[in-house]
Amino acid sequence: MFLAIDVGNSNIVFGFYDERRQAWTHELRVHTSRELTVLQLEKEVHLYFLENGIKSDEITHVGISSVVPEINHIIQQFCKEYLEKICYLIEGKSYATLKVSTARPNEIGSDLMCNVAAAYERFQTACIIVDFGTALTFTVVGEDGKILGVNIVPGLKTAIKSLFSNTSKLPEVELKMPKSVLGKSTSHSIQAGILYGYTGLVKGMLDTIQKELGHQCRVIATGGLSSILTTLQDEFEVVDRNLTLEGVKLITLANQPSN
Repeated sequence: MFLAIDVGNSNIVFGFYDERRQAWTHELRVHTSRELTVLQLEKEVHLYFLENGIKSDEITHVGISSVVPEINHIIQQFCKEYLEKICYLIEGKSYATLKVSTARPNEIGSDLMCNVAAAYERFQTACIIVDFGTALTFTVVGEDGKILGVNIVPGLKTAIKSLFSNTSKLPEVELKMPKSVLGKSTSHSIQAGILYGYTGLVKGMLDTIQKELGHQCRVIATGGLSSILTTLQDEFEVVDRNLTLEGVKLITLANQPSN
C-alpha cells in the first residue's frame, strides 16, 4: 500500500493506494496547524487505522508533498517513529526524472507539480489543471510537458471567510450551489454571488488562457471543492479529487527506481 501525504494550508491529507485493487481506498484529513505535534498526529492516525482495519506494516512507500515547510519535520518524524518508514519529501530536484518540467522548480508549489505530473501522465498533451483548494489555481502545461504559467486567486472558502469575517452583519454560509442566481435572503445572496461569480471566473479564465495559447487544452479539475460548482461540469473533461495524491505517488516512485 502506498501512502501519499499532501500537506496543504488547510488540511493534511493522507491518501492510501491499494496496489492490488489499483485504487485510492482510504482518505484521512487532519487540520493543518503550525503547532502540530508528532503525538497528536499519531493519535489521529492510530484511531483511523483501527476504525478502517489498516495496519502500518501494509504500507510499503510514503511520499510527501508539502506547502507548509514549518511542519515538515513533524511529518517526517511521525513516519519514522510510527510507520517505521523513511518518507520521500518532494522538492525541486524531484522532477528531473519526469516528463514534465518548470523553469523554477524550487518556486512552484509541490502540490501544483504533483497535479501537473498526474495530469500530463494521463493526457500526454497540453492541459489546464484547475485546483479548488485554499487557493483556486490554474496551471497551464504545454504539449511538451513544460509548465507555461500559473494563475492564483482566493479559493471559495477563503472568499466566503473573508466576506463574513470582515463584515459585522454578514453570516458565514454553507458552500452549496443555489438554484437561482437571484438571492432571496442574505445567505442565498452570498451563495449566489460567490458560487455563480466563481462559475463565471473559471469559465472566463479558461477561455482567456486558451485564446492566448491559440488552441484548446484538455481541462481537469481537482481539489476538495471541485464538485461544488455543478454549473461547471461541462467545462471539465475529468474531475479527479485524487489528482494530487496520484502525483505524489508518481513522483515518489519515479525517484525510487530500486523499489
